[in-house]
Amino acid sequence: MQQPRHRIPSRRRTLALAGATTLVIAATASASSTLSLPSHATAGPVAIADEAGLGPCRISATMGVQMSEGMPTPTGYSRSTGEVHALNLMIDFPDAPGPGSAMDRFGEFFPQTTAWFRTSSYGRLVYRPEAPVKSWLRMPLPFSAYGIDRGSPYEPGYRRLVQDLVAIADPKVDFREYDLVNVLVTPNAGPSALDTVLSVTFSGNADAPLADGVPLANTSFIYSRQDDGSGSYGQTGYRVLPHENSHVFGLPDLYTVEGGGSVGHWDIMSEDWGANNDLLGWHKWKLGWLDGKQISCASKPGTTDRILGPLATRGGLKLAFVPLSAESGYAVEVRTQAGNDRAVCRPGVLIYKVRSDVDTGLGPITVADSTKGSRGCTRSPNVQAELSDAPFQPGQTFTNAADGIRISVVDKDSKGNYRVRITRS
Repeated sequence: MQQPRHRIPSRRRTLALAGATTLVIAATASASSTLSLPSHATAGPVAIADEAGLGPCRISATMGVQMSEGMPTPTGYSRSTGEVHALNLMIDFPDAPGPGSAMDRFGEFFPQTTAWFRTSSYGRLVYRPEAPVKSWLRMPLPFSAYGIDRGSPYEPGYRRLVQDLVAIADPKVDFREYDLVNVLVTPNAGPSALDTVLSVTFSGNADAPLADGVPLANTSFIYSRQDDGSGSYGQTGYRVLPHENSHVFGLPDLYTVEGGGSVGHWDIMSEDWGANNDLLGWHKWKLGWLDGKQISCASKPGTTDRILGPLATRGGLKLAFVPLSAESGYAVEVRTQAGNDRAVCRPGVLIYKVRSDVDTGLGPITVADSTKGSRGCTRSPNVQAELSDAPFQPGQTFTNAADGIRISVVDKDSKGNYRVRITRS
């Protein structure tokens, strides 16, 4: 049974522009048996060994939860380490002919998306965008005939669209050669992204239409342009694609009915409009971009100190995790204005709660705000201001008395490393 999830509009325009819509289909087949070839990447999210001492911190995926934050990521999604080959097909319609060339549309997302994944993954994901067809692929029906709207399910409109697309592209494309598919729709099809966000991903869907004998199980559709009118589209408009492709790798939406109020601009799965931002350390571990040596598991009672380096830099200890149960815990990491985190206006120690028993789009992650009610430290458009100064500074402490947890930031050294003291009763 296909169970779609989609973004819920916010009451405020600035928050409503926080991220792209997602439809998530339950996974029933492994990526290695659908879209992969032996020469492609080894499975990233599903092949992580249970490192010694980290078992209590690898909170488990919860059955029946859409895109659970737990580990390991279920099979069926695309691999997230090594070389990933992304097929890009540019399409238009009789009632919405593509303006300019199809490769101009391709150029709105590449090479920026490739660079974003390279930076975020520390080079562990080599994203290969390919466009074997350089021209617009004209669909046989008008855009309006497919009945595509915000939150549309795979049936029947998208299934018809995919079937038509495969019939047209198949003579020129061997779909077996790719790990995921991006359908870059002409931006004049449908409403502006300022009015409604149509961009959507169907991930882990083994019941998708077949192409060359394999289901298009992990496919992102990109519409319109995420242009907020600030003049920054050329630098930041591409980020809808890494957001949507991260769903293909198994990551959930972190925005909620209130927009980006749970996570703010600390993860591209929360806000992908406006200034650049990265993924949370938890997601990097889940995707296989951080290994066990870079994770510290605070599962035992007592007080211990950890020295955490900035998440943006390679190597070293990056994430401390304090498990609360088999489905939840607190993550601790250092965020600075480096790498993909260009919008950071208050570097420091970010603390957030992770829950694997909460569906995508319903708040599986919540950032702790060290300066509640401050209105934040940024005025960048489409950035959730209140949480922009959430990180804790030396001398500040996060306390959860109910769970017997204290997380204190002790000091910071000259290299930007923070000493964090974790106490649990």
